[in-house]
This record gives sequence, C-alpha cells and structure tokens, in this order.
Amino acid sequence: MDKVMASPAEAVADLAHGASIAVSGFGLSSGVPNSLLAAAVEQGARDLCLVANGAGGAAAKLIENNQVSRLIVSFVQRPNIESAAAVKAAAGQIQFEMVPQGTLVERLRAGGAGLAGVYTPTAVGTPVAEGKEVRFFDGKPFLFESAIRVDYAFVTAYRADRLGNCEFRGSAQHFNPSFAKGARIAIVEVDEIVEPGEIDPHRVGLAGCFVARVVKRTVQPDRSGLGRYRRPSDSPRTYNGKTAWSRSQMAERAAALLPEHSYVNLGLGIPTLVANYLGGRDITLHGENGILGYGEAIPEDGGAIDYYVHDAGGNYVTPRPGLAYFDSVTAFEMVRSGKIDVVVLGAYQVDEAGNVANWSTPEQIGGGIGGAMDMVAGGGTVMILMEHRDSRDRPKLVRSCSYPLTGVGCVDIVVTDLAVLRRRDGHFVVEDVAPGFSTDEVVALTEMDLLAAPAC
Repeated sequence: MDKVMASPAEAVADLAHGASIAVSGFGLSSGVPNSLLAAAVEQGARDLCLVANGAGGAAAKLIENNQVSRLIVSFVQRPNIESAAAVKAAAGQIQFEMVPQGTLVERLRAGGAGLAGVYTPTAVGTPVAEGKEVRFFDGKPFLFESAIRVDYAFVTAYRADRLGNCEFRGSAQHFNPSFAKGARIAIVEVDEIVEPGEIDPHRVGLAGCFVARVVKRTVQPDRSGLGRYRRPSDSPRTYNGKTAWSRSQMAERAAALLPEHSYVNLGLGIPTLVANYLGGRDITLHGENGILGYGEAIPEDGGAIDYYVHDAGGNYVTPRPGLAYFDSVTAFEMVRSGKIDVVVLGAYQVDEAGNVANWSTPEQIGGGIGGAMDMVAGGGTVMILMEHRDSRDRPKLVRSCSYPLTGVGCVDIVVTDLAVLRRRDGHFVVEDVAPGFSTDEVVALTEMDLLAAPAC
C-alpha cells in the first residue's frame, strides 16, 4: 500500500472545482504545506472552500488567483497586515466564516470521528454565537458547533513512511492530525520519506490509515512569519508630559502578578514579552500551537535556534527541562478543562462589566479571533496587558465595549502603561500606578469608573 506520490502536482491532480480543503499551518509560516498549495495554484481548480487557521501566507496565492469562493478561518486579517481575503470580502467576491481556533480543530476532529458536532463554552455571548443553538448543561451555556468534513486536507509532517505513518517534530503538530482526520483525502507534505519500520511506532503522531497520499516537500518553508524576539525600543508613551511604563516594564509588572506553580498562556503582542521576566520561577508556559514548558524567547543576537520550537506568537523560544509537545486539540483541552491557571492577552477594549474585545474593530473586515475566545472561556484568571489609550488617544478602558466582544464578564486584571487594575465585586480597583502618576490622573485618563485601593 505505497502512498507516495511522484510530485505535489500528481498529488493534487484530481482536485475538482468546488472542492473543500483544510490547509494546515500555524501563523504565517509554521507547518504550511507550501508545495501542495503551489501545485493547487498551478492545477487551477476554482470555487474552492478553504478551511484554515488563517488566509495569509501561501494560501493567499489561491485567493489572489480567484480560486477561492469561501473561507472558514480564525484569521481573515491581522493588524497592520494587508489581506487579499479582506480585500475580496469587502468587494463581495468571497464569503467567510470566523471560527475560534479551538473550535476549528474540534469541528475537524468531530468530522473525522464521525460526530455531528460539539457543544463548547467558547464564544457564548459574542458575534460568533449569533444564529447558533445554545444549550445549558449544569447551569452553564454551551454553543453547538457542527462538525466539518472536507474533501481534501493539505497537511505537513517532519517525515512519513510509505504507508502514510507520520512523525512530527517540536511544536509543529498543531492542526495537522485533526485536519487530516477530517478529510476524505489527506495529503501529507514531508521533509523526508522513509521505509516502513524506520519510524519508531511510539513516534507515530498520525497513523497511516488517516493518510491517502504522501509527497516530498519541493517548496521550502517561508519562515518570515517566525523569528527571534526583537527587543522593544523601550520608548514609553507620555501622558500629561510624564513618562509611562514601557512595554517591557508592563510585561515585567504583569510577570510579577503571576502566581507560583501556575500554568500560564501568553497571547500575541505585548504578552509574549512576559516570558522574558519570569526569572526561573515555577511558572509553566503554554502555547495553543502545542507546547508546554518553554522558556524565554531567543533574541535576534542569541544563539542557535530550532525551527520547530516556537511559541504561538511565532517567536523561537528556549526549550526548558520538562518541555512537552502535542497537537492543538490537546492544547485547547488543557484550556477548556481549567488546567491553565492564567491567560495573558492583549486587547482593543475592556469595559466596566469585565467584557473584552480584542479580535476586530469596526474598520476591519473579519479580523483575527485566534485562540483568544477559547482562552477566556477556560475559567482561569484573565489578565489583559495593553496600553491605557490607543494610538489616536482614545480610551481603551471604556464604559461599554463598542468593538466585537471576545468574552463576556471574564476579565480579572488589567495591566496598562499607567496602572494595575483588579476587578472586585463588579468594579475595577486601581492597585498600583506608574511612578510619577497619581490615581486621580489615571482616573482622569480613563472612561470607565474606577475605584482606588486603600493603599493606592
């Protein structure tokens, strides 16, 4: 049962007009099946439905070539990055459905498992829930998400044998197993093809029965979306003519609030800097790409890197003793089961009710949900790390969010470049302020009502 194909072109030769394809890849660069996508562009099938984490990178070439009519994704558009999908969506040339990352992998996993769908606490009370069934279990609301079954899956692995058994490396499992299981025809793009028996059975991360075709990579991965940590300029903003905390100082202040012996997820943006200020404490970092127990990011002038070891933000990170790798289904199981103690996220807005908005703005088409909706639904402490006011000097701590919600009543702590706020008894309380500022100044620069802690 030799499943090896001679070329990516041969592997996608029967791709039909109107087919649905699940395309693996985490972020813009990690684990993207570039060879298969390039072959699909050349093959020319149109009216395709793409199911993917995002619509950027190599997948964007299919969109630019007018081969895609529908998207089911977590990201249509990322901040400050032009998106072909967003442009075509604005012109009415493409339809899209936004899906949280954890829900996306569960819907594919359910499709592969022969299930009708899943009930999830993720996205309840947000725009994603509109028009969908909500049921209560043990007094809690759950949203029904239907299973996804696709015609093809384009996935990647480190290597595979001729029977289709696949081995993954590092944090590069992410969506690959669930996407392959949810497909009628799963095509795996690998760095190396070996003979049966050369892969230790204990290292098989995807059994060959889920794989229809195997092909050797011909287009090398574009790792421009991954990188070493760039040290921030540390040029803090000023308010009232005085210097606020820099982003590094914000991250350091947030790190000090993390409890010992905790499991912590760090979101994109400023939160990724928190990893650099843990100082050997007993804090275990979690990434939804499938990594648990990593250390600080490797700086631009740092030493050797392993391309397969990175966080969910795309930063190469330092392996620590006890590091574990797994797929994204497992990563989100850790979140929804309450095993992750603290989630640190960036945000556009937080309001008085503890609601948070961090995935889209009124000006954006689609935006990018990522894993944030899953994270805030997990029941752990939610800490928001953001600047006090936006780039147009508008308040980000508001009476009521005007941007699409990520989570309802979930925010516990906010760290800005001016203050540390903690939500108590339905109100945000100022616990600390940046040096040189008073609580009254923080209140004056904030739209929502704030209370002052006795010692502040």
